[in-house]
Amino acid sequence: MALINPYLNYNGNAEEAFTFYKSVFGGEFAKVIRFKEMACPENPVAVHEENKIMHIALPIGKNVLMANDVPESMGKVNENENRSKIAIAAESREEADRLFNGLSAGGQIEMPIADSPWGSYFGMFRDKYGIEWMVDFDTNYKGKV
Repeated sequence: MALINPYLNYNGNAEEAFTFYKSVFGGEFAKVIRFKEMACPENPVAVHEENKIMHIALPIGKNVLMANDVPESMGKVNENENRSKIAIAAESREEADRLFNGLSAGGQIEMPIADSPWGSYFGMFRDKYGIEWMVDFDTNYKGKV
């Protein structure tokens, strides 16, 4: 079956956010491409955006979390208007706690991780970069959302 890989947009702090995510999930970046690496005479890059991220990828299990910095010429990303969430299906309560506590550090918890009325161990938050996450551990689904 095909995989679904989230792609996030940032206002110039994609590298900072992904360094944080890497500290929680572990692993290494599969790819980091800066705008200056893609510049050409037909597509010049503003000097202040040369080192911003054109594409970054962090493998997490069989999935890949990807992102870029949106060039200023395309306008700002308003994270507070985005109610989409990244859903994580943890393989254990311990993993759910580790990911919830790590990713929510410095963010805003919407629903603390706890046993839910529907029978799973669940929590929701917006991380310090404005990205919304749901962490779930459900023994009925064996790690699948």
